[in-house]
Amino acid sequence: MAKPRKVIITCAVTGAIHTPSMSEHLPVSAAEIAEAALGAAEAGAAVVHLHARDPQDGRPDQSPEAFTPFLGIIKQGSNVVVNITTGGAPTMTIEERVRPAATHQPEVASLNMGSMNFGLFPMLKRFPDLKHQWERDYLANKNIIFNNSFGQVEHILTTLGPLGTKFEFECYDTSHLYNLKHFLDEGLVKGPLFIQTVFGLMGGIGAHPEDVLHMKRTADRLFGDQYRWSVLGAGRNQLPIAAMAAAMGGHVRVGLEDSLWLAPGVLARSNAEQVQKARQIIEGLGLEIATPDDAREILELKGPDRVAF
Repeated sequence: MAKPRKVIITCAVTGAIHTPSMSEHLPVSAAEIAEAALGAAEAGAAVVHLHARDPQDGRPDQSPEAFTPFLGIIKQGSNVVVNITTGGAPTMTIEERVRPAATHQPEVASLNMGSMNFGLFPMLKRFPDLKHQWERDYLANKNIIFNNSFGQVEHILTTLGPLGTKFEFECYDTSHLYNLKHFLDEGLVKGPLFIQTVFGLMGGIGAHPEDVLHMKRTADRLFGDQYRWSVLGAGRNQLPIAAMAAAMGGHVRVGLEDSLWLAPGVLARSNAEQVQKARQIIEGLGLEIATPDDAREILELKGPDRVAF
């Protein structure tokens, strides 16, 4: 009797794109981030993708010390796989961005696979009443280039790879897949590659079903059976793209980093609510959600006993 395929749900609980004035449900403090991660894990997320924020005004904080409090709480309270960002915020230097993962040595770290224009300014029209001046300055900036040069990507690979950390390769456009193929050919990464194709962020590929198909076809051609595919749909694209990918053999990522919404005009009250929605889609297709240990097996991770937190 055939067994259902297992689908990894990653939950990105806070990120660095949305700002606190946009939703009262966005986790900001270490306690809120820990609670959000544990809630997502209980709802069915096998992986939690983590950023930190300044608890006073909610701005992104990429100091290793900002991660320490919630990493400890999450590890004590759950078997969930921890994924620490090396993206940080697009305005940060590469040295700032890699420090938390280099310090805490998680099982997984995210890695953006190419430089790109990064446009957050359209959100100003949707959220005119921002509490903090930094939010307005950050969102209004039309000159952000998210810098991920070949040298910077190699720096992260050679810093974290020897620690046993594997990567969530975030690919915002077709060229990012080809960049990853370069590093695979050079022997700086090895399979199975965990490739997160990102759709619907301004500056990257769009969120049309043809865009999803194009990225999947390209990855299939470049990597064959050497990769595990997951998708991230921004904003209102989150669940439709998750459903499409799950039906096509992929894994999914949800969370308030990527979308503040549960349904049109309805703010998600928690990350767990979005995980539950994704779980309904996956189980409705006759598939199973992966446990954290399933995810470790699928992605060939080092295990929670080899992290530094």
